[in-house]
Amino acid sequence: MTPDQTTPYLRLGGETNLRRLVHRFYELMDTLPEAWDIRRMHPEDLSDSEEKLFMFLSGWLGGPPLYEQAKGHPRLRARHLPFTITSVERDQWLMCMRQALDEVLPDSPLRPGLWAAIEGLADHMRNRADPPA
Repeated sequence: MTPDQTTPYLRLGGETNLRRLVHRFYELMDTLPEAWDIRRMHPEDLSDSEEKLFMFLSGWLGGPPLYEQAKGHPRLRARHLPFTITSVERDQWLMCMRQALDEVLPDSPLRPGLWAAIEGLADHMRNRADPPA
């Protein structure tokens, strides 16, 4: 079976560009002080986290369903329940992803739709109310 050439996975450049995107995302999360809240949720060595996000995004974007093949249904929200995710953490995650997208896919026509989907996914991951202002 040949993959559908119109999937977001293939339109963004397949495995090569997706790996670049995910790698850059974790580099940013690891080095930007303003991403500290999400960085501290992760282990010191980010390689396993990086691989899991790559595998998840591969299937989510219409490429090979690597995460499901290796670990079953993603159950994203359930897997993240042990971590406090408010708008602060969501926004830090999105900041890193936006910068990674800006660097890896600067002029892609895929960007607006992809960004809207990523924002929706990140917002869905919130599992705690924001603290009072």
